[in-house]
Amino acid sequence: MRIQELKSAEEIKQSYGVMNQLRTDLTEEQYLDLYGRMAGEGYRLMALFDEEDKLVSLAGFSILTNLYYYKHIWVYDLITDQAARSMGYGEKLLVHLEQLAKENGCYCIALSSGFPRKDAHRFYETRAGYSKESYVFKKVL
Repeated sequence: MRIQELKSAEEIKQSYGVMNQLRTDLTEEQYLDLYGRMAGEGYRLMALFDEEDKLVSLAGFSILTNLYYYKHIWVYDLITDQAARSMGYGEKLLVHLEQLAKENGCYCIALSSGFPRKDAHRFYETRAGYSKESYVFKKVL
């Protein structure tokens, strides 16, 4: 097992199959286009590869600073391949991001998770030690 930041265009393209399990509305072309824009704003992708060197878990994140979380890591995307769930990969990837946050002087790690993802919420609260702090609101324009 290894964890590695994805940087090359080929690595990002290969990550689409896993990311698409979370972001089902994105075509590969949209994903690659949005990734290019987001990377320019500090978005990064960290991947966990299993013992057979298959990408099985993926985290999209940024290191940010704001008035309420101070310097922190914001996790935009966290997904483990459907065939590899409940094997501890997502937890290992989050622990890796926690270490990265500490190394970068961050106060915390934060994320948002949609209401329907009840299994993910249970994981964050019971296995990963996260607390439910707020609701996220949006208005489509």
